[in-house]
Amino acid sequence: MSEQASQDDIAALAKGGRTNFLGFLLRLAARLPFLFIAGRLYGADALGRFAYALVLVELLGQLCALGLKRGLAQWLAHAEDRNPANVVMDGLFLAALFSIVVAIGLYLVPIPMFPSGEYTAIDRLLPLGMVFLAVTEVALAAQAYRFDIATTVRARAIVEPWTISIMAGVMFFIMPASGLSIAYLLSVAAAAVVAFIPMIGTYGLPHHWSPHPSRMWRLVRQSLPLATADAIEWGTRRADIAILGLFASPSTVGIYYVAQQVASLPQKLKTSFEPILGPVITRNLKEKNYAAIAKQVCQVGFWITAAQAGIALALGIPGEAVMGLVGPNFVAGTGAMALLLAAEVAAATAVVSEAALVYTARLRNLCISLATIGFQVALSVVLILLAKDLGLGELYWAAAVAAALMVALGVSSVAKAWLLSRILNQRINNWRWALVWAVIPAGLVGWIFIQLPEWIELLFGIPAILLAYGWVIWRKGFGPEDRVLFRRKIDHQST
Repeated sequence: MSEQASQDDIAALAKGGRTNFLGFLLRLAARLPFLFIAGRLYGADALGRFAYALVLVELLGQLCALGLKRGLAQWLAHAEDRNPANVVMDGLFLAALFSIVVAIGLYLVPIPMFPSGEYTAIDRLLPLGMVFLAVTEVALAAQAYRFDIATTVRARAIVEPWTISIMAGVMFFIMPASGLSIAYLLSVAAAAVVAFIPMIGTYGLPHHWSPHPSRMWRLVRQSLPLATADAIEWGTRRADIAILGLFASPSTVGIYYVAQQVASLPQKLKTSFEPILGPVITRNLKEKNYAAIAKQVCQVGFWITAAQAGIALALGIPGEAVMGLVGPNFVAGTGAMALLLAAEVAAATAVVSEAALVYTARLRNLCISLATIGFQVALSVVLILLAKDLGLGELYWAAAVAAALMVALGVSSVAKAWLLSRILNQRINNWRWALVWAVIPAGLVGWIFIQLPEWIELLFGIPAILLAYGWVIWRKGFGPEDRVLFRRKIDHQST
């Protein structure tokens, strides 16, 4: 690959990074109102039951998407003799077929979603959400293949979170018993519409397409390892709620859910890089340019780690004030939120390494993912039982599952980076010491602000922490190639 092509790849990745950081800010602005409305109006019990049901719905939705958030790029790259619209239609058909069948089954047997038996007729319709989730993943992956991340930001960071926030507030006064379920279904349906309109404009409608059985089966068989890996990776972020729900009350699950929602906001920074990394990696694999892949994985890995560490500090230091926005009862979940924020930082290396491993070592990547979630589940149960034996309350159990997640994701990062380095015969490491130097002034600024009233802590403390952290990272951590993340154009003449 030429130096020019390498710079173009970095430019594409940087453009995706800028767009996704904007998406993070928009998602943060929209997610907090939902948590405030759900916590203040519906309460921790209702929120806990809703969260537990959502774990199963969204996990099955991920499985039904067949890993096409990343796999569709490979389909399109290797189907040069077919109309791209027909390739995308293959993915949409399979995702819709699997999700509809699973949704019907879950509607008929709703107990796995609501083990307590408390649900309304509308709550029972929650499985419809997995149909919208699955087809939206395919549509957004198709757009990402053409380097269109703006559609993902509009669907996932604007339309979906703002719809659930607004409708949760409206439905509380119309149908409070099912308000959260209605708001969720409307939000995923709206996101699907926003994803489909530009997809049709980009690819057009399929021509002479039919679901040929042998082709469909081949695609399903090819996608299963990636779909399983995606579901497991997603499951590591939800297994904690499932395990906690088996031991603790719905109220504790509701408090933990709020902590998880706040902590998962930075997760969107890394997952949204995947559709951009996919086409870049698949092209370099065809050219056997392993050095370029390693460079891009390390570069994006550092960007994500640096951003997530800053966000973790900005949300974690004033954590009590952040959780207090949702309601006084939720402040007790601050410890769990801090551990979950640390877990997202620990997971960054695993995610960017996996972006290459899904194309170079699918089964070995899958084995590591299975081992990770198995280790997480076992450690969670052990820590909960230990907390119970010590006579600690349920909120300590919540912190225990968060700690187990952090350790498991850290181990996964080490394992996946090592495997990728062996395959590419290149060093994989996104760590830079500037991350440590940046934490020191950010922590000092944060400590000063938490001595002040909460409204000052939130309004001025969070930006001040980010500013202190960002200044050091910019001066000490970012080189010329990193700084392209903040420029709209690359000066090719300088390369």
